[in-house]
Amino acid sequence: MAETAYCVKCKAKRDMLNAERVTMKNGRPAMKGKCPKCGTGMYKILSSK
Repeated sequence: MAETAYCVKCKAKRDMLNAERVTMKNGRPAMKGKCPKCGTGMYKILSSK
């Protein structure tokens, strides 16, 4: 399943490459990956449910 996130550099929503689920310092889940077009790091905060 490809996770979609907003790329700040391209200013568009794109599917993340190498997306992995991470936990932030405050305990909330997030997805971390790279933009397939420009290679910039992408980050998407997920719901804590």
